[in-house]
Amino acid sequence: MDFPLLLIIIIGLALIFDFINGFHDAANSIATIVSTKVLTPFQAVAWAALWNFAAFFVAMYIIGEFKIGNTIAKTVNEDFINLEVIFSGLIAAIFWNLLTWWFGIPSSSSHTLIGGFLGAALMHALMLDYHAVAAAHPDYNVFQNLGEAFQKLFTQSVVKYEKVIPIFLFIFMAPIIGMIVSVIITLIIVNISKNTNPHKADSQFKKWQLFSSALFSLGHGLNDAQKVMGIIGAAVIYYHVTMIGGSDPYAMMESSERFKHFSTDYIWVPFVSFLAIGLGTMSGGWKIVKTMGTRITKVTPLEGVSAETAGAITLFLTDHLGIPVSTTHTITGSIIGVGLTKRVSAVRWGVTVSLLWAWILTIPVSAIIAAVTYLLVTAVT
Repeated sequence: MDFPLLLIIIIGLALIFDFINGFHDAANSIATIVSTKVLTPFQAVAWAALWNFAAFFVAMYIIGEFKIGNTIAKTVNEDFINLEVIFSGLIAAIFWNLLTWWFGIPSSSSHTLIGGFLGAALMHALMLDYHAVAAAHPDYNVFQNLGEAFQKLFTQSVVKYEKVIPIFLFIFMAPIIGMIVSVIITLIIVNISKNTNPHKADSQFKKWQLFSSALFSLGHGLNDAQKVMGIIGAAVIYYHVTMIGGSDPYAMMESSERFKHFSTDYIWVPFVSFLAIGLGTMSGGWKIVKTMGTRITKVTPLEGVSAETAGAITLFLTDHLGIPVSTTHTITGSIIGVGLTKRVSAVRWGVTVSLLWAWILTIPVSAIIAAVTYLLVTAVT
């Protein structure tokens, strides 16, 4: 099958974003295991990358579906998706990811992708409404056209709120769940091992941290690789339904069934999505390691096990629910949780508040960048 050039570019950009996501989020998987000196940075990224990729086989052959990818593909009403929308969203996501990586800000790759997709789709809908108003009222000036177009936009179901609202809620819920679970796990471990020789306990927890970091990296792969898969899926489904149409099987099947068929018909898409994030993790994310591993709170091997296990449990839970979350938010909440078990002042709240602002701003800033990108793309095409 011959894909149009823009669709090929979108697939390429999506995989580039996936790779960038890997090195941007590498610190999430390796920060605690590096800061506790269980592994060297190179060993840690290799270990994390292995389990990022292994998540493909878990999703495909154990879970049997890609719920998060399906959620991402359906955050926007199909009537307001086209290739230019997806392209613009990806450009915005890549720009914001690289910008935050450069400044060492552990923002969410997941939310920048979602924000970009939403922003470009909303601008696409607004432009459709603007041209419709302008055609119906040739006597209107630009501001009158825009005013009425905005009014029409608010009456349309561009965004699928039943998909998007849980994503917004879990910006805050994921780190809170991670924090609560890490507090519980830390307290349980401390009480069980309180009579153990400290040196022996430290040695044991360093071994356990290999297991807990593998679990977190597995959850990271399950969560993040599927988001890119969802974006590619939205583009490929648009191609089948709108650009081919007619008797194409995707055009004839129910909308709810399309992504499931896509994930089996194009099995290479999830495979390379998980591979790309693993390769990205291998390339590292050294600028963010210090923030995640030491600036929030000092972490011991025991606390590393607690934080990573709590983060993994949170990611497995949200994967089961099909809610895309930020692995950055999740592990940050888990690290804060282990800090709280010592004392409230053990958490450097100034750093934490700065991270919170970065998280809150990611979706709206990405949406604005994507909206502007969409205008530029449509102006030159």
